[in-house]
Amino acid sequence: MSEPLRLFRTAGGPVAEQGGAFVRVGGGWDELVNRPALAARLRAAVARGPSAPRLEEPALAPAEGQEIWGAGVTYDRSRAARLEESGKAGGASFYDRVYEAERPELFFKCAGWRARGPGQPVRIRRDARWSVPEPELALVANARGEIVGWTIGDDLSARDIEAENPLYLPQAKIWDGACALGPAILVRDEPLPRDTPIGLAVARSGAAVFEGGTTLARMRRAPEQLVAYLFRETSFPAGCVLLTGTGIVPPNDFALRAGDQIEIRVPAIGTLRNAVE
Repeated sequence: MSEPLRLFRTAGGPVAEQGGAFVRVGGGWDELVNRPALAARLRAAVARGPSAPRLEEPALAPAEGQEIWGAGVTYDRSRAARLEESGKAGGASFYDRVYEAERPELFFKCAGWRARGPGQPVRIRRDARWSVPEPELALVANARGEIVGWTIGDDLSARDIEAENPLYLPQAKIWDGACALGPAILVRDEPLPRDTPIGLAVARSGAAVFEGGTTLARMRRAPEQLVAYLFRETSFPAGCVLLTGTGIVPPNDFALRAGDQIEIRVPAIGTLRNAVE
């Protein structure tokens, strides 16, 4: 099996990496992500070199002209959490039904330029009391609706705002610093294995306050199905990033605080680290 092939976005341009060799790739980010046979092109670039032993510039969020969307209630654990938080508002049945329905829940999260990259701070809303990280595998699709790679996403959510009324979902999902992506795109020609693990750790004052994990096998919907619905009546000239939902939900007495350190780990992609402002 070949070494994982990753694509980083930096201020100086895209950088491909395989087997510890980092090679700068010519062209702009949006153009590169939408080229045919992306994986083959990046492998050829790495083979030609020249290479460096490390990434020489900080990695940015792997999105530029791409819109970032989210899919909800794709794991049973997420459905259970939504039922708990929305029962008093009378919205619980909506989440139960969408989990079983053919049509998925899809929502706009942010423009690519709003996403925070690895090491950049994320934020919690000042008018929310119960904000949580939502660690997710995010797929990267080109303008033709083809999945070209995967990255890590943090779809921060204000659960108390959504619990108050499901119609407040945009305010519970969208604000400055509510989305982080990175550290890179894992570029693959084939789907990720179903046993791919996702891990979350939150530290506060140097001590762990929450840890959890799941696998892609626990996701009810196929990534290809989510992309097909997203592209059904909407075009994405630069492609898009789609957060595929979370299967890790902290207990109801947990809420993020300023200063918390969030780490989301997916083997082959890496670790996305962000501090909370």
